[in-house]
Amino acid sequence: SFAALHNSLVKASSLRGQLDFKPPRQYGRAPIPLEAVEPASEIVKRFRTGAMSYGSISMEAHSTLAVALNRLGGFSNTGEGGEDPVRYQPTPEGDSMKSAIKQVASGRFGVTMEYLSNAQELQIKMAQGAKPGEGGELPGKKVQGNVARTRCATAGVGLISPPPHHDIYSIEDLAQLIFDLKNSNPDASVSVKLVSEV
Repeated sequence: SFAALHNSLVKASSLRGQLDFKPPRQYGRAPIPLEAVEPASEIVKRFRTGAMSYGSISMEAHSTLAVALNRLGGFSNTGEGGEDPVRYQPTPEGDSMKSAIKQVASGRFGVTMEYLSNAQELQIKMAQGAKPGEGGELPGKKVQGNVARTRCATAGVGLISPPPHHDIYSIEDLAQLIFDLKNSNPDASVSVKLVSEV
């Protein structure tokens, strides 16, 4: 089957494939009683989506992720594409389409006071995680209509972030941005998205 073939390839080609789980009895330990394990309803509250911006994925996909994570008690991440203010109102079913984590990249692409004030966490994007060193790019043909309005951008003009010449050059610049974000929304936590290259 496909799954068996894939599993054999993973075993042969990755460090992860070389690892095996051993039952606790092999270590002279008893299994943990199920009652001692944190319930799934609590574990899912730590779930986070990846930062995928509106425009790189559709409004339907973006808002569906937010609704799902809000129902679980987890956090969805806007990516740096802003968020349509219509999502700050509950749906007729009572769901929230609002993402808990609002990402910023030095104040680009849809970062408004309304956007910042509707966050539970503000995430500073220092680098692009999926393509280290290249930046996240949205081609101009995708920057149209509501995507352009939401991202406070000019229709048809491509967007890239972080740019080749980023404006956070020092720890003092980063400290100032954190200070500004905390003043925009004192109740939100602030995090910094960093990446490393292997």
